[in-house]
Amino acid sequence: MAAHPRPRPTNDEAREALRDAMARLAAGDQAALEEIYRATRVKLFGITLRILGDRKEAEDALQDVYVNLWQRADRYDPARASPIAWLAAFARNRAIDRLRTGKVRGGAVPVEEAAPLPDESPLADALLIDAEQSAQIHKCLAELDPRTQEHIRAAFFEGYTYAQLAERAGVPLGTMKSWVRRGLQRLRACFEKSEAA
Repeated sequence: MAAHPRPRPTNDEAREALRDAMARLAAGDQAALEEIYRATRVKLFGITLRILGDRKEAEDALQDVYVNLWQRADRYDPARASPIAWLAAFARNRAIDRLRTGKVRGGAVPVEEAAPLPDESPLADALLIDAEQSAQIHKCLAELDPRTQEHIRAAFFEGYTYAQLAERAGVPLGTMKSWVRRGLQRLRACFEKSEAA
């Protein structure tokens, strides 16, 4: 009689297994790191590759993620975020750190465009966190002046480049970059204020 293939775990089961592995890793169980790696490497590599635009750089950033995870697993707080959302933020931050150090070759996105890059296949709990963050993003966007709001929405939700935005608005490229950068700084300040509240 042929063996039945094991059913794929549901999102809830996968999340619980990952949460358990994170707890074991924080307690010093080295084998848990392999489990976490197998469960998350494809998603985290996708994040680092989208930001860095170079497979070798993305692989190096991913390696940094798991080395740092081994040292910092005890910082994960399951009450604040799901494991995959925390790891995705961790991977995004490592990739952005590499951009900031200026070692990355051409193909990478500008630093100010890296943070809002979307994940293509978030798990259900990451979608919940994203929905909460999305509500906060829209609340903070509403506090910007209409012009800045329009440019940031076009850039981050509709995929317009700075050059396209500048052409559309009839302004020099540098001006558009300044407008968007200032808008992003105000958004960041709004997020920080709401997190501190």
